[in-house]
Amino acid sequence: MADPERIQKTVPEGTGPVRLDRALADLLPQFSRVQLTRWIREGRVRVDGRELKPSEKVAAGQVIELEAPPAEPRAARPEAIDLKILHEDDWLIVLDKPAGLTVHPAPGHAGGTLVNALLNHTSKLSSVAGPEKPGIVHRLDKDTSGLMVVAKDNETHLDLSRQFSQRKVDRVYWAAVRGVIQPEEGTIRAALARDPANRKRITVRPGGREAITHYRVLERFRGATAVELTLETGRTHQLRVHMKHLGHPVLGDTHYGVMTAAKGAGQVRFGRQALHASQLSFDHPGLKRRMSFTSELPADLVRTVEWLRQASA
Repeated sequence: MADPERIQKTVPEGTGPVRLDRALADLLPQFSRVQLTRWIREGRVRVDGRELKPSEKVAAGQVIELEAPPAEPRAARPEAIDLKILHEDDWLIVLDKPAGLTVHPAPGHAGGTLVNALLNHTSKLSSVAGPEKPGIVHRLDKDTSGLMVVAKDNETHLDLSRQFSQRKVDRVYWAAVRGVIQPEEGTIRAALARDPANRKRITVRPGGREAITHYRVLERFRGATAVELTLETGRTHQLRVHMKHLGHPVLGDTHYGVMTAAKGAGQVRFGRQALHASQLSFDHPGLKRRMSFTSELPADLVRTVEWLRQASA
């Protein structure tokens, strides 16, 4: 059995007396408040070395320690979800993921994912990533559409993972961002790390993991720009955070961007972030040759471009 995860947090400065369960929920958003409250009652939480009740107050500077029990991985189940498969052979699958589809199950989201759809399509998937992520070599955010490669066996999985880590996989994205980018092209070099105030967010931080994005302007609108983004590294949320850092957040990005276009282009709410994985190239582990795939913009992003053009006329 895996060892418990030991987590230590300090209540931030400026925090007034607040219930322990609420403070812990703010500090550890990856866990539900119900789960944290149960652990407090089970004696898994100590404040400055003492056990407290969930309703007791904590204040700035106090140290909270949590001993979280290891999560038990659960195998995903097949579900009849349509897949847009562009290529399939004995080694791998290349598919076009729609926006709104989560890649793999997670706490609070056990079904309705790409993994559930893959299991319904085939029983031949790699097991390297564990029972919750069969076949999954890399991922796209839920609201990002586009190309993914899935491994059918462990040897293929490890080969593809090695290519990703050695930057031998070419990944190009289309995005619509807020504001008019003036340079035709450029490179963003900004290290990324978890935001200490919100572990679900990534932020630019000196000393973080190296992250490099190349951009090229495709089309300018009034108050917005369509760009081609090429990943040199592949960090979590890299493109979204880098574009925000550049001052041009991705349209429709609820975490790092804005839900409307700039005033110069009128106002419209986007149903999801305007980000699409449009090109993918890698060395095929079994066929021993380079393979390249492209994905056209989905209908909702085509409508976005049409609207931006009309608003700019």
